[in-house]
Amino acid sequence: MFDAGLTPLEGGHSGETFLGTSGGEKVVVRILAARSAQRGPDAVDIDAAVLRLVRGLLPVPEVLEVRRPDPVGDVPGILVTSFLPGERLDLVLADADETLQGRIGVHLGDVLTRLTRMPFLRGGPFVDADLRIGSFGAGAADLRTFVEHVVPGSALEAWAPEDLDRLFALADHAQDLLDPIARRCLVHSDFNPKNLLVDPGTGEVTGVLDWEFAHAGLPVTDLGNLLRFEHSPAFVESLLDTVEIDGLPGREDGGAGTSDDRTVAAGTGRMHSARLLELARAADLWALVDLAGRAGENPVAARAHDLLLTLTRTGDLHPA
Repeated sequence: MFDAGLTPLEGGHSGETFLGTSGGEKVVVRILAARSAQRGPDAVDIDAAVLRLVRGLLPVPEVLEVRRPDPVGDVPGILVTSFLPGERLDLVLADADETLQGRIGVHLGDVLTRLTRMPFLRGGPFVDADLRIGSFGAGAADLRTFVEHVVPGSALEAWAPEDLDRLFALADHAQDLLDPIARRCLVHSDFNPKNLLVDPGTGEVTGVLDWEFAHAGLPVTDLGNLLRFEHSPAFVESLLDTVEIDGLPGREDGGAGTSDDRTVAAGTGRMHSARLLELARAADLWALVDLAGRAGENPVAARAHDLLLTLTRTGDLHPA
């Protein structure tokens, strides 16, 4: 039981996460109602299983209590976890100087490297507490098919026909970049600054939060998510210089590629930052299209819509 009432936590748009106390200690309470309830009765068990899987490898909270939903009593599932120290990355980056941005980039690069080294044999959503992998369905067979699936009834349906044609072309280009990537790994899938906690003094990552969209997928997805709206040179360059994603095409240790695809440091097996960023942005196109289609729901979706339109009209995965 909780010592007192629950206080909503800032940062997300679901309105499902609260701060409370239990036994005099701060705890985080996630009530899986509304949007999360649509994931089915096993959602709370899946979220708890993912946290238990990565705890000790990544800075995630401890699972303290799991309550499955009761459909008869119309009671939602509840996940109670420990409270982690640190401040949200989006708030820290807003005031960080270049030195601190660089430190944060290095620490996040280390976290992403560890995350991408948690392998799975194939991609797909987690369907139960054993983290068995299911299917995203025929509508997610590839990027073009996904775009075709999202457009009807979404904000993208209002686009001019020539912009939709450009979007399909961009999706084809991104898919061509991603097809040679054979590896699948654990993907957080919402790896953005509002879900990351850092020490504002040292830049160390103290928490990776909100794993509700976790799945098995491409190892460049979370990097693309993180850099969707972040363009500060000090932060981006330190991150790309630090992160190591194994098994990508173009690496000296992971597939075909030309010397132009690799870093200047011969023998490192490291991919050139520009090529890595292009793959990451290609992988992020899945989430960007989904968000853009929901423009009007929240500020992030509106921002995603504007970014996607810019990428579409330029035909370039590297926004200015």
